Order: sequence, then C-alpha cells, then structure tokens
Amino acid sequence: MTMPLVSTPVAISAADLAQAGERARIDAYVRAHADATPFHLTGWNVAVARACGQTAHCLIAEYADGTIAGMLPLTEIRSPLFGKALVSAGFAVDGGILTSRDAVADALAASAWALAERLGCPSLELRGGPAPGEGWIVDETTYLGFARDLAQDDEAELLAIPRKQRADVRKSLDADLEIAIGSTPRDLAMHYAVFSESVRNLGTPVFPAKLFREVAAELSEHADVVTVSKDGKPHASVFSLYLNGTVYPFWGGGTREARSLKANDRLYYELMRHARGRGCTRYDFGRSKAGTGVAAFKKNWGFEGVPLRYAKRVAAGQTPREMNPMSPKYRLQVVVWKKLPLWLANAMGPVIAKGLG
Repeated sequence: MTMPLVSTPVAISAADLAQAGERARIDAYVRAHADATPFHLTGWNVAVARACGQTAHCLIAEYADGTIAGMLPLTEIRSPLFGKALVSAGFAVDGGILTSRDAVADALAASAWALAERLGCPSLELRGGPAPGEGWIVDETTYLGFARDLAQDDEAELLAIPRKQRADVRKSLDADLEIAIGSTPRDLAMHYAVFSESVRNLGTPVFPAKLFREVAAELSEHADVVTVSKDGKPHASVFSLYLNGTVYPFWGGGTREARSLKANDRLYYELMRHARGRGCTRYDFGRSKAGTGVAAFKKNWGFEGVPLRYAKRVAAGQTPREMNPMSPKYRLQVVVWKKLPLWLANAMGPVIAKGLG
C-alpha cells in the first residue's frame, strides 16, 4: 500500500514485513542510523506481534530513487481490557520515528495517525524519536533514561561505580555464585522463572514466555541472557539486546533472596563484563519512572537519568490509555496481584499482559 506523496520529496508506504528482502533493507537502514535502537529492527516488531497475537506494521519514507529516508515500526494492539491502540514500538521503551529530517518525521507522524484512524485505533503512541507538533500530547516527565559509556576494563568499571554500590559489587564477586550466559532453551527457562517471580512480587502480570523465545529467535546473536544462580537455583537474570556497540539490559529481575545473596549486584556487573567482551562501548540501562526505587538503583550505579520524550495522539473525545501500574487506578489490582500464588500469576498474567503493548 502506497500513501500519497507528501510536500517533501519522499513517499510514505507500508512495508511488507513478510518479505525477507524488504526486512533486510529496512534493518540495514536501522543499523546505519545513529539514533536507532533494537526496537526499530523488524525482528522486534515481528516477534512481539507473533508472540502476543497482535499485528505488526512498518511505515517507510523513500526518496524517488528508492533510498529510505525514515521509518516507523508500529504494533496494532487490541485488548478486551485495555482497548485498541497503535504503538511505536509495541512492548518496547523506544522505537519512535527514525529519520534525520524534520519534514520526514512530520510526514511519518501524519501517516501513522491516518493509519490509526483507518484501523479504528483511537490512540497512537510514539516512544522516543522526534516529537510531533500540534495535536499531540507530549510527556517528558514520567520516564527517565539511563545510559553511559562502559569503562575499558574490569577494574576501571568498578571505579566508575559509586562507592557504596561498588562495595556491594565487590562482595558479590567474593560470593559463591554461578554465572550462565547464552540464549539456549535452558537460559530462557531460567530467565523466565526469575522474571515471572520478580514481576509478580511487583504486582504486575508477566508477559507470555513465547515473547522471550520469539525475540531471542528473531534477533539471534543480538540477544542473550545472563543468569546468576546459587546452588543451581537461578536468583537474578536479565535478557539483553545489542545494537551498534550498545548493550540494552531490558527484561531483568530477581527473586526475594537475590538481595541478600548480592545476586543483582553480580548480575549487572557480569553483564558489563560480557558486553565489553562482545565489543560494546555503551551500556543503556533503560527507562525507569522518575522518583521510583528502580531509578534510584540505577543512579547508584553511576547513571544519571535523562528525561524521555513520549508523544500520544487521541481521537476527538477520547483519552490516552493509562498503562502506568503506579497509577491510583491500578492500586488495588497491584496489591491483589502481589498476593497471588506464583503458579496462578503465571497462568493469568500472559493473558492480560499480551494486550498491554
């Protein structure tokens, strides 16, 4: 489907994500762009849609000669609990408009809103990237992003961590803990066991296990898991993504015993070591809500929070989706969810979470 030419010398079209050649062409553009994240890769979009029963879309802007001038991955979310929305990018913390030209960004934003209207989605959410102008609700206060360069070696990395947290990391290095790194079914199973317990303890539903398997399969060598165990039992684990020399620890968590075992301290330091060995020079600790304990934890590691820009547009008379679990709207549900037996939370959670987007 080709959309009309815009005032700039580009045309906006919907990419065919079923075509391997088209996906390879888009991914080549993504990997060459300085502002790209793993969430812009077509593999991310395809994996989350397949795993969660949603629909993947991707808009591309092209010059007359077929050269890509910009792109926007979109996930069409449909949930009986949370309604319909078009999200860029689904189940991600980034993945907004990717281009080097303001006019192209405006054209992609306008085309995305037109697509949302055709699909009957009353809201469109852009996570990161250029913020569109009139008609959009821009939020620069809810989330902070945490990223910094990696040090050149292990000792320098320790010294880059503030003193109190550094002491905890040194203690974790002396502890009798086991480290596993990989993306085998066993690695993914250990990660899911830890992650599902962690989010239950926070009062939120866990994503389907298939989501992690699909992302690992689609992103292949650009994704892996680091797990810290004690006596064969996993206590801390993180699923990370890699792109252009940056590691993105994305889905992480720990058991109730992880804190006393110093497993979380060991986990993120081991990931720094591992990422450096993979040739990474930057560590993107991801987003956290401002004023939360998780944001404070990242600051303790020497990361300064930078406000993230998210933009939403809604149809006339509609209000934006409220997906923040800290909202008073969800306070009772969070309290109840924390008390669920883990087996029940793991059975119910994926049914709910696959519609969060």
